[in-house]
Amino acid sequence: MSTLEYFEVDSTEPVGGQLYRRIASTVITDHNLLKVLERLRIYIDPSVPVFVAVGITRTVPRTITVSDLAGVTYDGQKITLAIADETFLADLLQILWKSYGKDQVSQPDRFTIEIQTSGDAASSGIEDLAVADPTEGLFKDLIYSMQVICPEGFRVKKQNFHNGRFWFVASENTLPEDVTPLVDEQFRIMEAAS
Repeated sequence: MSTLEYFEVDSTEPVGGQLYRRIASTVITDHNLLKVLERLRIYIDPSVPVFVAVGITRTVPRTITVSDLAGVTYDGQKITLAIADETFLADLLQILWKSYGKDQVSQPDRFTIEIQTSGDAASSGIEDLAVADPTEGLFKDLIYSMQVICPEGFRVKKQNFHNGRFWFVASENTLPEDVTPLVDEQFRIMEAAS
């Protein structure tokens, strides 16, 4: 099982910090985020009140394309997809219906999709057609986990995920328009400690 390279919960109240470390550890494990998180730092100051979580994710898989899921065969005005991985089959069908029209896409059996096309122009590049982006689900899972970890009543929230770095800030009061100084400080502390 993967472990976090760096994991810290810092609080102005040491007893509360220890409690939140246990909560965060449990939530991260329960939501199966150990394999995607490399570093995580959480800072809680109840007197402000503010909750800040910053982290770095491990390398996330690239965008899933049609060629990752199926073999593609062209036969005149028909494209046949031989499905090798059903994980994203529902997503693939939705995309094909939007691209080619529902009446042009058929699935004669579980492992085959046939697409009727009007020529080469309609079929070019189907192998590179994006089916799923794993980072979307990862961001949703991370933010949901931070919402579970942060103190109840901290309903004002801001978050961001970009290039493998994420942050989540919450408070029961209004947050400043620019939370960059809060976030940058926690990233500096985390990077200095690792």
